[in-house]
Amino acid sequence: QVQLVESGGGLVQAGGSLRLSCAASGRTFSSYAMGWFRQAPGKEREFVAAITRRGFSTYYRDSVKGRFTISRDNAKNTVYLQMNNLKPEDTAVYYCAAKSGASYYTLANEYDYWGQGTQVTVSS
Repeated sequence: QVQLVESGGGLVQAGGSLRLSCAASGRTFSSYAMGWFRQAPGKEREFVAAITRRGFSTYYRDSVKGRFTISRDNAKNTVYLQMNNLKPEDTAVYYCAAKSGASYYTLANEYDYWGQGTQVTVSS
């Protein structure tokens, strides 16, 4: 069992930055690939970024490439999402997710555990 708790969301102006954190419980964090997803009102949850269990590989949706960076610190059981040059269309609830596996994963239904989400609002 893995429990995930996101933090770091908030209100920011367009062009600003936020860093989201996701703290995981348990002693096997390094066994899990991690992902970030987001869901805007009235829209389906969508993939944002993923990282392999040891952080060697990452993957992003096209609209955030060059602006967002996913990273992890296995010693701290934490995954991060650094978001720069934020745009109003990035406004959503952001969720982290964990999946036991050796690759990275981009589909929500592949993930085993989810956090409760953190709100990110970008004003124009």
